[in-house]
Amino acid sequence: MSALARFFKAMGKEVSGYDKTPSSLTDELIAEGIRIHFEDNVQLIPENITNPKNRDNVLVIYTPAIPANHSELEYMNRSGFHILKRSEVLGEITKDNYTVAIGGTHGKTTTSTIIAHILKTAGVDCTAFLGGISVNYHTNLILSKTGTTMVVEADEYDRSFLTLHPQIAVITSMDADHLDIYQTKEHLEESYKLFARKVKKGGMLIYKQGLPLHDITDIQCISYSLHEKADFTTANIKIEDGEHVFDIICPKAIIKQMRFGYPGLHNVENALAAIAVAISMNISESNIREALETFKGVHRRFEFHIKEKDIVYIDDYAHHPEELRACITSVKELYPGKKIIGIFQPHLFTRTRDFADGFAQSLALLDELILLEIYPARELPIEGINSRMLLDKVKMKNKMLCTNEELMEELSNRKSEVVLTLGAGDIDRLVEPIKNLLDLRLKLTIS
Repeated sequence: MSALARFFKAMGKEVSGYDKTPSSLTDELIAEGIRIHFEDNVQLIPENITNPKNRDNVLVIYTPAIPANHSELEYMNRSGFHILKRSEVLGEITKDNYTVAIGGTHGKTTTSTIIAHILKTAGVDCTAFLGGISVNYHTNLILSKTGTTMVVEADEYDRSFLTLHPQIAVITSMDADHLDIYQTKEHLEESYKLFARKVKKGGMLIYKQGLPLHDITDIQCISYSLHEKADFTTANIKIEDGEHVFDIICPKAIIKQMRFGYPGLHNVENALAAIAVAISMNISESNIREALETFKGVHRRFEFHIKEKDIVYIDDYAHHPEELRACITSVKELYPGKKIIGIFQPHLFTRTRDFADGFAQSLALLDELILLEIYPARELPIEGINSRMLLDKVKMKNKMLCTNEELMEELSNRKSEVVLTLGAGDIDRLVEPIKNLLDLRLKLTIS
């Protein structure tokens, strides 16, 4: 939504909106001249929007994260405004352009951002709508000047990605998620197959080997995998000076000694998907190398805030059991023998209910767990579904429940070597206080 807000602002439109809570991102949007309020109150909608004389010139965009009983959305519906879902607007913006759309229950934000960085490095004048803040570009919207190439993160929630018609579609994963919408994993998989069939004639599907997409036969399909036999795969993966170094086995060539500094084997696999896209778009090997070597990552995707010998602090958006497993496993590989404290905020009551056992197994990989209360987002509480229920399932000794308000005191009483914050709710508002606390401890240790 923030990328769309920035897009229309750049087009010279007057943009305003509502968000549930202030954040560093809303602070940036306000500084860029976008009016934002944080209370669901029709009276706070700017007068130039509510003025009936201007109604034909107003477009209302909403995300399914907004509950149906939201009073401002109800007012817009009742008053006859032109209203579109975020995904519908994205479909309209991209429909006449050469579009690369990246979908997946996880991995899509990092993959999208790597693809955009490769294209920019290669001089391709592209526009990119990203699901996270690129550290290289300090934004989730990259605007082209004259180009018609677009990189778009394709969101599966509410089947939003079915509004897109890409030349290239990428599918990174199809693990069960959003079961409040899909009910079953099979229904989610069917939606991804429909997304794959949205590829324009003559286009291409690039997908992780092993996904049930073998019956997509009317477009060119290219597979990738870190270890399995696929069209694009890797060999000789190792770590040198904190960077992954690996060979890429392509359908027509082998690229030796590719260097990639973004941690985690799951991110190497995301990079492999991006490389497959780049080679399919005839991007040169030298441009791909330069882009991977200069890629700085995505805000809240394995983002280092402190990286010192005595203390490491990493923040990650992980909110699905597979994402947690990938993140925690990568940290354990990077820091063997170090005690890892994880602070996790579950996201949504339905997701916690549907994947409680998976969450418990992934969180048990930590040495110590601090579990925050569930972030409800658009949902109402579900009886019996709470953080205590989840904590009881985690088979480990050093675990506890904690409120956001109690967290700083709890951390100050612990010896911290590696600290992770994990989750997709408002846990990002705790990142700066945690960093400040650990920085102070680091200074006291050094002195």
